[in-house]
Amino acid sequence: MPGAPANYCGAVVDNEAVRVGFWDRLFGRRQEPEVEPLPAPPTEDDIRAALDTVGQTLGSRNAPPVVRARVQRIDTTIRGTLPRLRDIGLGSYDGFSVMTTATDYLPEALDNYLRLPREWADTRPIEGHKTALMILVEQLDLLAATMDKIFDAANRADAQALIAHGRFLEAKFGHGAESTITVDGPVPPPRPGSLDL
Repeated sequence: MPGAPANYCGAVVDNEAVRVGFWDRLFGRRQEPEVEPLPAPPTEDDIRAALDTVGQTLGSRNAPPVVRARVQRIDTTIRGTLPRLRDIGLGSYDGFSVMTTATDYLPEALDNYLRLPREWADTRPIEGHKTALMILVEQLDLLAATMDKIFDAANRADAQALIAHGRFLEAKFGHGAESTITVDGPVPPPRPGSLDL
């Protein structure tokens, strides 16, 4: 039967699809499937807008103060990290973590909690002895700790560069190769009575 699928070594093959595909490729008529363009990654402005939306949500949906304080800490850390992400790049693991925290993880955690009736969410245990509020606070504390680590890592590179430059200057113009600059701070200078002359 023409056009009927054939069975080759256990695989069913549509002869018509093979024949048309062969001739299309032979004469250059093969059309590539349309590829939908991927959405552009969020920019710094998009991340700030997402944080603004989270702040508005907290106010309009009457979030408790313990939640507001934790979200404010995360918001402040993310906003402080954003200028550093230009050097790290939003495509890096840390950049991606900051972006997804602001645009996905934080809003979703809050929305899941704020959809619940307040009295019920704050007083009824839902997992072991934990209420929805306790679970949300744990999630917010985890996000805050992660954002703090990323903020520290983003700033550590500049701090290390400053230390290295200080060591260079000290070696070039100071007292030789023995540096008094360390990651923990400068080593105190020797006391005047302890100099060997």
